[in-house]
Amino acid sequence: MSTTESNIFSSYQRDPSLFDEIYDKQGNVKNVYQTLFKLYGEHSINDYMLLNEKAKSSFFNQGITFQVYSDKEMQEKIFPFDLFPRIIDAKEWEIIEKGAIQRSKALNLFLWDIYHEKNILKQGVVPVELISSSENYLHQMMDVDPPGGIYNHISGTDIIKHNDGNYYVLEDNIRCPSGVSYVICNRTALKRALFGVFNHYQTHTVTNYAENLLELLESVKPHGVDIPNTVVITPGMYNSAFYEHSYLAKTMGVELVEGRDLIVENDFVYMKTIKGLEKVDIIYRRIDDQFMDPLEFRADSSLGVPGLFSAYKKGNVTLANAPGTGVADDKAVYTYMPEIIKYYLDETPILNNVHTYHCSRPKELTYVLDHISELVIKPVDEAGGYGISIGNRLSKKEIEEVKKQVKLHPRKYVAQPIMSLSVHPTYIDDVNSFEQRHIDLRTYTVLGKDKEFVLKGGLTRVALKKGNLIVNSSQGGGSKDTWVLKD
Repeated sequence: MSTTESNIFSSYQRDPSLFDEIYDKQGNVKNVYQTLFKLYGEHSINDYMLLNEKAKSSFFNQGITFQVYSDKEMQEKIFPFDLFPRIIDAKEWEIIEKGAIQRSKALNLFLWDIYHEKNILKQGVVPVELISSSENYLHQMMDVDPPGGIYNHISGTDIIKHNDGNYYVLEDNIRCPSGVSYVICNRTALKRALFGVFNHYQTHTVTNYAENLLELLESVKPHGVDIPNTVVITPGMYNSAFYEHSYLAKTMGVELVEGRDLIVENDFVYMKTIKGLEKVDIIYRRIDDQFMDPLEFRADSSLGVPGLFSAYKKGNVTLANAPGTGVADDKAVYTYMPEIIKYYLDETPILNNVHTYHCSRPKELTYVLDHISELVIKPVDEAGGYGISIGNRLSKKEIEEVKKQVKLHPRKYVAQPIMSLSVHPTYIDDVNSFEQRHIDLRTYTVLGKDKEFVLKGGLTRVALKKGNLIVNSSQGGGSKDTWVLKD
């Protein structure tokens, strides 16, 4: 089947140098997409434009928005959503799921070790200075045993497919990985706009995330608690991910609270209600470490709960994710993931890293400075696509500025080759047609006591600007529904 046989894709231009998710090298639609291609082809581009507007209205009416921060202002935007889904077959998904679980388990063991015996540091597998110099390594967590032994209850693994057709992990996110609510809302919006499409595919559900999250959180309840009381804590309605905080609380059937709604008495946490104080046992927190308790961390924080960390250290409340997990988010630690997996699990990585240069290593720093135009430079502790420099998009002046920053703070930067993310047909409003756009995938893994769950879908993120490799919503990206097919 060629692109000319379908009105909706008639103007689609395929760059054969890029890995297109729905076309093979000969320009034919891959088997797994043929039914979908035909179904969507029954719509004219004007029909599709109307359906796209309908989906936008659905998102707007539900308040599905996010905040974008800049130097001058903060803007609230509707989360951009493309109605043409990405499909992952069962065999490919099995590799992704096993790889995500492997990384999450290895990182959990790594976190336990570096806050307890430090064997991996003593044996020189991971350098001591790498951990001690991390801004997210909390000395307050030394010898603290999190309930159930779990640190990274929720992990977000960012995965790309390269030109060679293989999957690679770009980074691990285990502080407060966001975006899962958009996965579920994307599915709902697509079903509403294109009712009946799902009858042609056997696709795994994504609407079971909240119940699985709550079940696994309750499996690591504090000792001595029979029926735990769970809450979601948010910094408030002006946070960029507030919609997600409220959505997850609602779908789990638990209270959404701010710091002012909680109080600590005798090292136990209570929620203020009209009926009096109600004990809280599990807190899914969407507040950064430094702001969660002004008595232990930032004294000027009005977002946290005074005494919360003391209650946590006593084992009287579960915090998910555990404080101090951000040290494993460090993109410099990421460079040691193959060694970390081998050390704790005695396995080789199922999903490979992208080759990464850490600028604190003198030889690698020299290479990076000499080859910036060929590399992506990333700060080790930023998220949301902020602070990233793509070398071949920089002017000579900008390259010199990046060099200056890297030389001043080599510990704060890593560099990677400019990977060619796979592309997917995406509807572009401005031109009212489908064009190739780069995509990645964020998977969501939830760890509990002796059990784990990976959401069979994940968030396919789309770089909506032509040629852009940064897919984050904060950088103008959007998303697609992700269909994981059953066997």
